Amino acid sequence: MLPWQKLGETTMPGGGPMTLMQRGTEFSVMSGTITLMNSRMSNSEEQLANLSAARLGARPKARILIGGLGLGFTLRAALKCFAADSEIVVAELVPEIVEWARGPLSPLHGDSLDDPRVHIHLGDVATAINGGKPFDAILLDVDNGPDGLFRPANDRLYNAAGLATARAALTPGGHLAIWSSHPDARFTKRLRQTGMQVDEVPVRARSNGKGDRHTLWFATKAGG
Repeated sequence: MLPWQKLGETTMPGGGPMTLMQRGTEFSVMSGTITLMNSRMSNSEEQLANLSAARLGARPKARILIGGLGLGFTLRAALKCFAADSEIVVAELVPEIVEWARGPLSPLHGDSLDDPRVHIHLGDVATAINGGKPFDAILLDVDNGPDGLFRPANDRLYNAAGLATARAALTPGGHLAIWSSHPDARFTKRLRQTGMQVDEVPVRARSNGKGDRHTLWFATKAGG
């Protein structure tokens, strides 16, 4: 078996260490010994965009916020399934993630960051949510679940106040979508308390139906 090679390392603002590793054509971003993201497991991240686009339908000039660039699976799926007149804002807190996307991770990202629909917000996704102009969809994949495990500051995205802020930032009929590595009944209840229509969708990590079962939440604002 090929050995892992370290391609880069950094520290998450307000969080722990982050290391980019490669083994053959496989890439992995680690926090210590914990895998944050891996290029062999992309299906649930892609479905975050695919199912979001299906919910929006043919809404013209849709404005989408993706929280977390990561290995780019959600972004690349979004570029395939959202219309040519859409605007896709990608909020990434860690500058090195964007640098790696244009460097050692370019075999994965290709030219996705150069698509004219894409705008990079280098900073906290909470700042992007509060940017003033509403979004038709907000897609969050900034942690391993709604608990701020790897960056405690992310807890404010998932508490009642954070969910209310996200709801206010949505257009009528727009939705908040959240990726998680695990189900969370308490969070599902908290989402429903916002008054939005909530769907909880289990999705396999790999497109072949194998791998861990991840959870996607879609909370839709009334109207539209």
